[in-house]
Amino acid sequence: MAPPLRPAMHCRFHTAIDDIAANLWDALNVTGSPFLSHAFLAAAERHGAVAPALGWQPAHVTLHADDGSLLGAQPLYLRTHSFGDFSHDWAWADAYQRLGWRYYPKLVCGIPYTPASGARQLIHPNADRASVSRALLHASLQLAGGEQASSLQYLYLDDDAELRAALASEGFLLRRGCQFHWHNAGYPSFDDFLAAFCADRRKKVKRERRRVAEAGLRIEIRHGDDIDAALWQQIYPHYVSTFRRFGNHPAFSLDFFREVGRTLARQLVVFLARDASDAVVAAAICYRSDDTLYGRHWGAAADYHSLHFALCFYEGIDYCIREGLQHFEPGAQGEHKVSRGFVPQATWSAFHIADPRLRGMIGDFLQREQQAVAQYQDEMAEHLPFRQQD
Repeated sequence: MAPPLRPAMHCRFHTAIDDIAANLWDALNVTGSPFLSHAFLAAAERHGAVAPALGWQPAHVTLHADDGSLLGAQPLYLRTHSFGDFSHDWAWADAYQRLGWRYYPKLVCGIPYTPASGARQLIHPNADRASVSRALLHASLQLAGGEQASSLQYLYLDDDAELRAALASEGFLLRRGCQFHWHNAGYPSFDDFLAAFCADRRKKVKRERRRVAEAGLRIEIRHGDDIDAALWQQIYPHYVSTFRRFGNHPAFSLDFFREVGRTLARQLVVFLARDASDAVVAAAICYRSDDTLYGRHWGAAADYHSLHFALCFYEGIDYCIREGLQHFEPGAQGEHKVSRGFVPQATWSAFHIADPRLRGMIGDFLQREQQAVAQYQDEMAEHLPFRQQD
């Protein structure tokens, strides 16, 4: 008997996410990722964070069956620089320039300003996964070639060994990174989590939490659907302050946060600190899926002792335990997270370098880098605070 015929498929490219119906896009987002939601991506475009002026030109790809139904999609962006995508490829761009070659544009499949791991291909649960994935990949490669892009980049892939193998078979170079994530071992409470620590580390965490209370600060948790315009007006300057302090551009506007607070509702979580006058003096802006909390932005009006650890780490862990979330990704980098129970975790990105000369050079570099990152990850694991590490 002949195998069943797969439906014919064709791709379309879109210069704005709003060209794609939100309900059709979100039906593919089976993991519930807030960053892959139509609401998040659309707000970023509508409020100027994703725009050609900031080096982002949307080129999203969708895959359709002959009957018009949506089988798959990918967020795609033509980039004219690397700020905000966390690709860490500035040295590659410099190498291109020294050789008299052009590195930009490049084509990126990733989430703007967000180094959170996750799915990058959205595939309908009833579709043939392998064929849809391959069609999206080939369409993206064709677009990269048509735009004379130096590379096609899939940034911060989730732990999908099948997709990584498919990318490697198409000539992509895999790059290993390291972040620090918390994993829920079924802790009934935050105290039970701390009970797994060795004594001196447990005391340190308790002391840091106590110092926040001793400073007269009160911590409050708000979700997007219970943050009104006036409260966003108090939160937003803290988001901006961190970027200003380091001389960076705060890409997301106040109106962006107001919109995603309204549209993402419970998927946006903000941990606030208020002083004795009830003024908001610090904020940690997070997002959540069905099983993971993601820390994204932090800012404070003053340098309160231990407040950063309390608001960005401990409150997030406590929230995950209460809500039954299994993972907490508090953001990129930060060795100080290890002593607070965050485990070194490999991250993966994939790069298709068009020029064979640079492909070989970058491939050699990535092989050496991968060994160094693996060694670093092992070294960091030796400093975890749990008793079995004694």
